Amino acid sequence: MKGEIDMHYTGTVWRPPYEASSLLLEVTAGCTHHKCKFCTLYEDLPFKFRMSPLEDIEEDLQEVQRQFKLWKFNRPTRTFLVGANPFVLKAERLLEIASLVHKYVPSSQTIGCFSRITDITLKSDEELLELRKAGYDGITIGVETGDDEALKFMNKGYLSKDILIQCQRLEQAGISYNFFYLTGISGIGKGVKGAKATTDICNQLHPQIIGASMLTIYPNSELYQEIQKGNWQEETEIEKYKELKALVENLDIPVWFAAGGASNAIPIQGTLPKDKKKVLSVLDKIIKNVDEDELTNYRKNLRHL
Repeated sequence: MKGEIDMHYTGTVWRPPYEASSLLLEVTAGCTHHKCKFCTLYEDLPFKFRMSPLEDIEEDLQEVQRQFKLWKFNRPTRTFLVGANPFVLKAERLLEIASLVHKYVPSSQTIGCFSRITDITLKSDEELLELRKAGYDGITIGVETGDDEALKFMNKGYLSKDILIQCQRLEQAGISYNFFYLTGISGIGKGVKGAKATTDICNQLHPQIIGASMLTIYPNSELYQEIQKGNWQEETEIEKYKELKALVENLDIPVWFAAGGASNAIPIQGTLPKDKKKVLSVLDKIIKNVDEDELTNYRKNLRHL
């Protein structure tokens, strides 16, 4: 039927808010790491990780091309590769995918995706340069925090020094990148310390965007079991906003800061340093005036992210 779109999407499709206008192309499904204690994003998949066949990827791009011929809408200038960490793929595979994207969607100038810090380590400096030339740019990395204690406890698989080293390699290759920060990951009484540890790393780098999500714990997560055993305690909701305030206060780099998405009860965003006072003022008002119970109820009623 005219207008029907038939694409290979597996499970829930996740993308950053700022990739809303990008073409979403599945090249992997699931996560190669799949060990972070707080994460339940890919629990709806019957497998840990799967790489999409090139045939499926090409079929999807042919479908996009077909839709372009049927409808007069703006052509996407950017493609976002779907999956928890497509950047884990070998450089050769990523280059093949880029070639297909440019063949069928010539309007797409850049290609982004999610990446783990450990995915970058798999690429040589020469391969990173090749990937940049092929259009890879604006990679989104869920660093979560620069707090080594939290990174170890949550089984992230890397430390803050690795964030610094690998993102400097991206910069040398000319590949821009964005960070996701996870407010609350350090646990009760440690949020401000975790935020400052994160800014210590960020201030040595040049992320374009720092997006902040708030930790939401679900019963099917390993972290929930750690809480039941008494091994970890969650921050209060107000403490999470104090943590966010410390993060913004201590960021000394030009960056777009955005605490949006469903995990944040009150969306906050601004360009730093220009909007720093405004963002801090909003955070102060939340800390002073918003009821803890109201924020707690919001989180308890938040359906699975």
